[in-house]
Amino acid sequence: MLRGLTSAGLGKVENDEQLIKLASQYGFQAVDVDALGLVERHGVEGARELLKSHNVVIGSIGLPVDWRNTDENFQQGLTKLTQAAAAAASLGCTSCCTYVLPATDYKAAHFMALATRRIRICAQILGAYGIRLGLEFVGPHHLRTAWKNPFIWTLQETLDWIDAIGEPNVGLLFDSYHWYTNELTIADIEALRADQIVHVHINDAPDVPVSEAMDGGRIYPGEGVIDLGGFLRALHKIGYQGAVSQEILAPAPTDSPEQLAQRSKAGFDKVFQAADL
Repeated sequence: MLRGLTSAGLGKVENDEQLIKLASQYGFQAVDVDALGLVERHGVEGARELLKSHNVVIGSIGLPVDWRNTDENFQQGLTKLTQAAAAAASLGCTSCCTYVLPATDYKAAHFMALATRRIRICAQILGAYGIRLGLEFVGPHHLRTAWKNPFIWTLQETLDWIDAIGEPNVGLLFDSYHWYTNELTIADIEALRADQIVHVHINDAPDVPVSEAMDGGRIYPGEGVIDLGGFLRALHKIGYQGAVSQEILAPAPTDSPEQLAQRSKAGFDKVFQAADL
């Protein structure tokens, strides 16, 4: 597995170029960045050289399409999706991810029909460029009632939805915080196949009741109560070999990006050691 970084948890990172440099400096092997932006600023060859010179790869790009609202918004994003997929593929990235909120202001059945069609279209576009699409179920309890109607927030529901979407390049973005807030177990991970997982996020939770763990209250790996050693060990056991990218959604820290990257490295060292990896 590759140790990865996102900009979340690194404070005021100025741009993806700084993120790439920080990742390289502190021993990370992957970054989640905007591949299209890199290509627009550096060209394909320049972006490739930037990544190569820092010995990092792109773990995943985000899905640049608003699939949660109107059809007009969705359609407007498809051109950018095609451009982003082409850029990602040119830089060797094979993963794109999006999150699935656990509630919606639409009626759930109506939204399911809309979302299934839209995600299928996105998957087909990405698939033409050899890119997989990871869907992230979101577990924190407070978000389950943040909108009018419940939607999807469990692992099994997400797997069922992936089956219904019916595209072979759709799988999971598997996040340790959502695994924890769903009160899933090591056995739940071991029941998965590695090919069902597109990408992984890692973060930790404070010592509060699971039902009170806030989505924006995450902490650095190894500083909380999640069994991240067991989480990583189980992923390794089933054969997952992709990026495990830190994503800390929390109030903005005052430390510098360099200090936070060093803190991140210490956390990764701790939890990977706990996993015997």
